Amino acid sequence: MPRLTVLATTDVHGTVLNWDYYRDRPWSGGEEAGLAHLASVVERIRAERGPETVILVDNGDTIQGNPLCSFFASQDPAVRTSSHPLAAAFNVMGYDAVNIGNHEFNYGLGFLQDFARQLDAPLLGANVIDAVSGLPVFPAFTSVVRRLGGRQIRIGVLGLTTPGAMIWDRQQLEGLVEITDMVKAAAHWVPRLREEFLCDAVIVLCHAGIGQTTYATNADAPAENPAREIASQVPGIDAMVIGHTHRDEPEQWVTCEATGQPVLLTQPKAHAAGLTEVTIDAEPEGDSWRIRALGAVPHYSPGEQPAPQVTDAVSEAHAATRSYVNQQVATSPRELSTADARWRATGVIDFIQWVQATTVAEALAGGEYQDLPVISITAPTSRTAIIPQGAVCIRDLAGIYVFDNTLAAVLLTGAEIRDHLEHAARYYADLPRGQCFDPETMTSVERGGQTIWDYQYDIAWGIDYEIHLHEPVGRRIRNLCHPGGAPVADDERFAVALNHYRRSGAGDYPRVSTAPVLYNDMVDIRQLLIDWVATRGFPAQGKANWHLIFDGMIL
Repeated sequence: MPRLTVLATTDVHGTVLNWDYYRDRPWSGGEEAGLAHLASVVERIRAERGPETVILVDNGDTIQGNPLCSFFASQDPAVRTSSHPLAAAFNVMGYDAVNIGNHEFNYGLGFLQDFARQLDAPLLGANVIDAVSGLPVFPAFTSVVRRLGGRQIRIGVLGLTTPGAMIWDRQQLEGLVEITDMVKAAAHWVPRLREEFLCDAVIVLCHAGIGQTTYATNADAPAENPAREIASQVPGIDAMVIGHTHRDEPEQWVTCEATGQPVLLTQPKAHAAGLTEVTIDAEPEGDSWRIRALGAVPHYSPGEQPAPQVTDAVSEAHAATRSYVNQQVATSPRELSTADARWRATGVIDFIQWVQATTVAEALAGGEYQDLPVISITAPTSRTAIIPQGAVCIRDLAGIYVFDNTLAAVLLTGAEIRDHLEHAARYYADLPRGQCFDPETMTSVERGGQTIWDYQYDIAWGIDYEIHLHEPVGRRIRNLCHPGGAPVADDERFAVALNHYRRSGAGDYPRVSTAPVLYNDMVDIRQLLIDWVATRGFPAQGKANWHLIFDGMIL
């Protein structure tokens, strides 16, 4: 029986080469990753099965996530001389279809459309709808034609992305596009692929996973991760590539309620650390085909040799990125590490907070809100980054803040700040009395079936507080006060500096998503950190403003 092979990647986040730009060295010890390594897998499978039986697809979150992407996006379009390195890599690897992920919108719709023009494969987005015309901004699907056993087979590949981008990148998208409900979009397009466009098989690229919605429950956006609902409610899907949640789950099955048939869901390992191979039986049946997905297996980057055509395609961009991130911009009087930042106050987080708060205070000076006390909120984004004592390069600063976030500020009351910190304190496990705190097992815990990741845990600066781990969630914040010791009153007003991702309510922080906006100049936080130390140096180390408390003791 003829068989079709679908090879899939997802959530590559700029990882073309096996290179850690934050440390300026290759990943090793089983952590190797990169499209160049996976290209060798693709070549081998094409040679074994025959290229006419193989389809290669990507499921989004491609052009953001590391200094290679950030450096390319920061260049003036008027002087940019080469295509996007991810487009170059995808083109030489021969991708057949590429889906849009939420991070594709981080640099604006125009930047994404330029990237789409550079791709040989179509960039898909069936539920990314023009706000004026109501039509898809990008192709909803593509038809990939292959030959199996001497016969032509047409595979429809549909692209869907999570609506959460309308919250996280509202400033980039509002008034331009709407990202509609993924289940409804699938229900509209899948039967059309079958009946109108005469596709023999349908593969859905779904940049969403299985799980809860991480943005505020009152947000005006459909569900963030409805992959299971699509598979169970929309008949006619033969297999789905899912993503967004960064899980390594090569094979899952969901029963379609209408047909009673199992639907295969595959999620490759993120950051180009792996791809999945889906095998589909295709049996001729008259003028059509009987299709049955058999399963999926993973292939991982470690142990593979990089394909030279990929390394050659991005060599210039790679060299330029390394040259940029290795520029010395400052000197640090002490080493600052993120290793403990998720469970105690550290100088590296205080540095980020100082820059955010001072930038907002200076922006508000002379205006209506100049007398408001300014506090800052940020999350630990790395457990391994270090700013060394002595010479500090751009890559050192980029390593402590790995997301392409911009700075904003909102107006919150003391009561709202307390609620915000109570919500953040869910990040820590419930700690019975007499049990010691273990940061390896008692941080980033799972609640309601959803992991609370480090980047969803907010730390405040500019106020003092304690987190009592023996108390139940919702009653953990104690002694919330000003630096001088005066208690924070419920009706006091504060200017709160934070990133645009959190301002959207991401992490299910509903208070900030509806708060009045005081500042939103869309200045990149990572660049603020770089510019700050280049012109002003590192601020002096202050006292710890927050503590974990258990059994009456400060951790």
